[in-house]
Amino acid sequence: MRTPRQPDPDVHESDYRVPAAIGTLAWAVALVVLLAMGEDLPASERWWIGVCVTGIALGVFGFLYIPRLLRRRAGSTEHTDDRASGPP
Repeated sequence: MRTPRQPDPDVHESDYRVPAAIGTLAWAVALVVLLAMGEDLPASERWWIGVCVTGIALGVFGFLYIPRLLRRRAGSTEHTDDRASGPP
């Protein structure tokens, strides 16, 4: 006999910019390491430089876009709440 499933935990809202900043910083560190290797980096592995630059670009985009996304989400929730509490 299976045990009953436990309820899902509550969602913990946090500042989503922190992981985006940490990830972007990690890509920046990786880029610095690759650039510091200079000629010691084999030609077959130089594509990682492009991966690091792409990671940094996406991280910066995410870091700047997250506040806008959260404002839109909050505005959408308020709009939905207004319609739900209005007259039938």
